[in-house]
Amino acid sequence: MAEDNPKIDASEIPPEVKRQEEASKPAAPAKPEQSQPDPAEQKAKRKRLLTILGIVVGVIAVILLLYHFLIGVRHVSTDNAYVGVDSAQITPLVAGQVAEVRVSNTQFVHRGDILLVIDPADARIAADRAAADLAQTRRQLTQTRSTGSSLSAEVTARDADIERARAERVSAQADFAKAQTDLSRREKLAGAGAVSGDELTTARNAFATAQARLLVSGAAINQALANKKAALQRLAANEALTEGPTEENPDVASARARYDAAKLDLSRTVIRAPMSGIVAQRNVQVGQRVAPGTAVMMVVPSASMYVDANFKEGQLKKVRVGQPATLSADIYGGSVDYHGKVIGLAGGTGSAFALIPAQNATGNWIKVVQRLPVRIALDPKELADHPLRVGLSMDVDIDVSEH
Repeated sequence: MAEDNPKIDASEIPPEVKRQEEASKPAAPAKPEQSQPDPAEQKAKRKRLLTILGIVVGVIAVILLLYHFLIGVRHVSTDNAYVGVDSAQITPLVAGQVAEVRVSNTQFVHRGDILLVIDPADARIAADRAAADLAQTRRQLTQTRSTGSSLSAEVTARDADIERARAERVSAQADFAKAQTDLSRREKLAGAGAVSGDELTTARNAFATAQARLLVSGAAINQALANKKAALQRLAANEALTEGPTEENPDVASARARYDAAKLDLSRTVIRAPMSGIVAQRNVQVGQRVAPGTAVMMVVPSASMYVDANFKEGQLKKVRVGQPATLSADIYGGSVDYHGKVIGLAGGTGSAFALIPAQNATGNWIKVVQRLPVRIALDPKELADHPLRVGLSMDVDIDVSEH
């Protein structure tokens, strides 16, 4: 069979036959000719793009320069700022058991509203006892003044005693002189035998009696004078105790002070809000016994809040008290702006007042930019329209163009 179909070598085919076969084959599609880019056009296009880019960069640079010189140098800003307030800490001033708690956390209270009540029984008893002591002191003062009248009468009586003692002395002196004369006469007559011995003895006894009476009258005068002096001293002491009006008397004033203190303690069993604000950190319950000075809650005055903005030390060159500031709170986003004024700069950086201040005097040192708190007061009307809470984040911008 192989001999019947011999293979034909391509080199043995005549050229005319090859041309006919190639002519009979379908023609292949022609490839489009690719146009070569014009270098001049590309260069011009690149130049236009670079020109546009340069113009855009130049405009941005001009805008940044204008912002820096017209606005940037006149403003300093930071987002490291937080809302603060001088809150009121509620602490009982008297000890006792809590009878009522009339507020709860997040509740708004007005100044003078009752926050809690301590059982007033003990304080009321102490006030009644102090009132009784005051009344007793006033009564004792009245009694002491009445005693002063009797002491004045006693001084008068002692004057009478002195006069009587002096009169008795005069009488004793007269008796003494008479007895002395009688004794002298009888002693002269006794030598002549004209007077008996009994009569002479009687005369001598009368003389001794008159002499003793004279001495007694002198002692009576001294006793009367001493009694008068003692009466005068008692009268002076009484007058010192009762001098002045009743309410200015020291004993009465002291008793009244104790009574006022007892009434004050009684009034302090009712604890009222010292300012208007929001109740926070309430940690007292009914029936709990509290001691003086124990913190039971806080009142945060929402109408008098401020912002402490922590500016970098390099931003504080032109910051002064009284400069205006514009603020925004994250809680309201950028839709609400607050306006305030700088009211003070802190006395030191945050790290300076830290519990463990930084020590840069040893080891390797790396400079860290410090921040100084700047306090800004807010407008109360804006706070009333859009209340804030302590600790909220704020964005602060200070206009330092006003020196």
